[in-house]
Amino acid sequence: MLSPRQELILRKVVETYAHTGLPVGSKTLALDPDMGAGPSTIRHELSMLEERGLLAHPHTSAGRVPTDSGHRWYVDQLSTGNLLPANARPLGLQLIRREVDEAMRITSETLSQVTNLLAIVSAPPVDTATIRHVEVLLLQPQVLMVVVITSTGGVTKRVFTFDRPVDSGLAQWAGEFLDERLAGVGLGARMLHLRLSDTSLSATEREFLEQLSPAFTELAETAEDTLYVDGAARLIGEHRVQDLAQINELMHMLERRATLLGLLRAALQEPDVLVRIGSENETPALQSLAVVGAGYGLPARKLGTVSVIGPVRMDYASTIRSVREAAHELSRFIEDVYTP
Repeated sequence: MLSPRQELILRKVVETYAHTGLPVGSKTLALDPDMGAGPSTIRHELSMLEERGLLAHPHTSAGRVPTDSGHRWYVDQLSTGNLLPANARPLGLQLIRREVDEAMRITSETLSQVTNLLAIVSAPPVDTATIRHVEVLLLQPQVLMVVVITSTGGVTKRVFTFDRPVDSGLAQWAGEFLDERLAGVGLGARMLHLRLSDTSLSATEREFLEQLSPAFTELAETAEDTLYVDGAARLIGEHRVQDLAQINELMHMLERRATLLGLLRAALQEPDVLVRIGSENETPALQSLAVVGAGYGLPARKLGTVSVIGPVRMDYASTIRSVREAAHELSRFIEDVYTP
């Protein structure tokens, strides 16, 4: 337990350090009108906070900087004490009447611009979507393409090559049949197989549909989770990520989709906003950085995450607000998309 004065001093150190990037000394704190204590008293309290592992004392400076534990205390106080201020820069996301991929891209771009951090948005899994429209296009006498448009606006194309020319009438029939039979069917549903099998069809028609079926039945299995990333250059250029080894680790992590997706999925388990600070991150590339993330989706199921990555010395109050707002707006958008 900290005394009220220690809580005030620790909060001031975290906020001042986030703003200036410089160690905070007792003289600076004594000038704060909220403090009500002299430099000698403040120095004693700073020493006590350092003993508790909440502050560190750089050898080259008389001031203190918050440790990961100090930042964690501050974030916990924001969450439990209702200390989050209103956003000075609201996101102002306009996602109505957009396709899902465009909404994800706009969210990542806007979040990165507002926070000046690296923003990452994971799209809903493919198997949560339904088929909206199907086309079968004869490209060459022996080559045709199946185009599938999903309810989320995703478009997939699969090319099939045959040993002999395809009858154009059969290809046209298949497009009309598949569009009618599969519209509204979920990509991950067994219903796909049932809809493609029809005993009233001729042997030629059934054989042709069976050859085209992987365009639908394998779509969810082969699709990769989509990530929208924005602000890597902004993070490196503006936010003290100056160590070359750290930059390389971060870039490699962004390339390793599995590692990144595993990190982001942790936010799906949180009822509100997930904050991991420095050493709290298991991934080596993030142990000198902080992650703020939140899940979005439907009332009964979260479908994706909104996250930012930045220095441990960040404005946690505004970042948490921005991530929470982005997740809320995406949830509203997704509800409209997924609700018939």
